[in-house]
Amino acid sequence: MTPVVVIDVVGLTPRLLAHMPNVSAVGAAATLRPVLPAVTCSMQATLLTGAMPREHGIVGNGWYFRDLGEVLLWRQHNALVQGGQLWDAVPGLKTANVCWWYAMGAASDLLVTPRPIYHADGRKSPDCYTRPPSLHDDLEARFGTFPLFNYWGPTAGIASSRWIVSAARHILREERPGLLMVYVPHLDYDLQRYGPDGPEAIAAAKEVDAALAPLLAEDATFVILSEYGITAATRPVDVNRALRRAGLLEVHTQAGMEYLDPWASRAFAVADHQIAHVYVRDPADVDRARDVVRELPGVDEVLDGGGKARYGLDHERAGELVAVAEPDAWFTYYYWLTDDRAPDFARLVDIHRKPGYDPAELFMDPADPLVKVRAGLALARKTLGFRYLMNVVPLNPAPVRGSHGRLPDDPADGPVLLGPFDGDAYAATEVKDLLVTLAKEATAQPH
Repeated sequence: MTPVVVIDVVGLTPRLLAHMPNVSAVGAAATLRPVLPAVTCSMQATLLTGAMPREHGIVGNGWYFRDLGEVLLWRQHNALVQGGQLWDAVPGLKTANVCWWYAMGAASDLLVTPRPIYHADGRKSPDCYTRPPSLHDDLEARFGTFPLFNYWGPTAGIASSRWIVSAARHILREERPGLLMVYVPHLDYDLQRYGPDGPEAIAAAKEVDAALAPLLAEDATFVILSEYGITAATRPVDVNRALRRAGLLEVHTQAGMEYLDPWASRAFAVADHQIAHVYVRDPADVDRARDVVRELPGVDEVLDGGGKARYGLDHERAGELVAVAEPDAWFTYYYWLTDDRAPDFARLVDIHRKPGYDPAELFMDPADPLVKVRAGLALARKTLGFRYLMNVVPLNPAPVRGSHGRLPDDPADGPVLLGPFDGDAYAATEVKDLLVTLAKEATAQPH
């Protein structure tokens, strides 16, 4: 049996393939038409289910959980994905998941997913969760601890992708799954930091191409795809601040810090790259909230019920309104009006407490001349086993140079699909069936 290996190279576009000979050799590149929002969790859910967000329910990287009264991003439990998934689409097929999202509780036979240790004293240590549990110690003995701080944050870089590729290659050789899904995040970092058009983007493409070379040399049928392309975006849109100034968003204060109060707010937004779900408590406020958001510079359109249905985004988890940014703009989550009232987590890499996505977490504050000294002292405290605070993230979003989430205006800036396929363009909803066909062919081969 020849295994099928599907590699999700985040941010890969036709433009970058020119600098990636190993990836390009997998096959002709077809255009991949993403769903709205073109963000990691929504796109991965569509690729795994073959369904639109209205059916699988993953309306973004996070949303407002109305039954809990909380905004939660980057949840990991597979039960959040509604509908049948690729993991159990082919009876008898042994499957493996290396860092695709919603891995916890998924039906894959083997899995590896980032899972920090949150110590009782407040420290956070890098680690991962695996199934079977024995795989954890095996991978750690061979490749070291999962490099969480190179997976996201100011020090995010190629080290995490190299670890993931090594783990995937080891699983492929030792476990021989019929289907192996691998998530490789490296392009995401510098394309958001510096934009897609500069030398940094080309350098990142070359780095990830070289990192993938050992895996691509294995005996397998390879499929390479991406979830979205990152385009130049330099205009942050403070959607929550506008809603607050309009008297629709409320905060509560503790220890001099302001916190979003979703229970009391008449309207607030969950910012997610170039998409913002606007949750409106009272239907009587929908028109007012729409007017406030639509008038903001950088907003392309505001979708109501009919607009959401047009894009397949009409699910109960979505906001009453969904704002889409213009091509060169993106939404911040900021809701405070002066930085002295910002919550302490705003200056941290803290993806679970922030009520929206924060690309500024990719930077150390350029306005702070002592930021690297403070980071070094925090690392020293961590090494000695003391509690530490890595408060280095800027509150000014100006350094961000790239974003994604809206549908691409040019296919050259959108996601791609490479593999043993004949078409020149595919919808994201078609990928599951393509992979099921390949997997069935693999299982039909003699062992």
